[in-house]
Amino acid sequence: MAERDPTRPPPGEPALRVTTMPADANPYGDIFGGWLMSVMDMAAGLVAARRAKGRAVTIAVDAMQFHRPVGVGDEVSVYADLIKVGRTSLTIQVESWCRDRHGEQLCKVTEARFVFVAIDEHRKPRVIGE
Repeated sequence: MAERDPTRPPPGEPALRVTTMPADANPYGDIFGGWLMSVMDMAAGLVAARRAKGRAVTIAVDAMQFHRPVGVGDEVSVYADLIKVGRTSLTIQVESWCRDRHGEQLCKVTEARFVFVAIDEHRKPRVIGE
């Protein structure tokens, strides 16, 4: 399998796209890493719930890497790729790409692997597809 070009976002549409706001920033004007992580979790959660055909909850975040800061007013596009489906769990690779509000150049700012578990109405793990 050929490696994907690391200077280009994943193929397809982002799972989520958002503009950063002043309330999301620290005193230096950089967006809080926790805010970015929560946006990534929301995007991965959309993919997980759709594939699980119901509720799925985050149980782990692996290999979180922050490559560069995100500024106020930047557009953040979050790509979420389902890479593994287990009996009750799903693993989703997530990348966040940023572009300046007035520019066109994209750069990868964050990536991580999110693990979800499908749960039933009693919040107990359930087999995916049931």
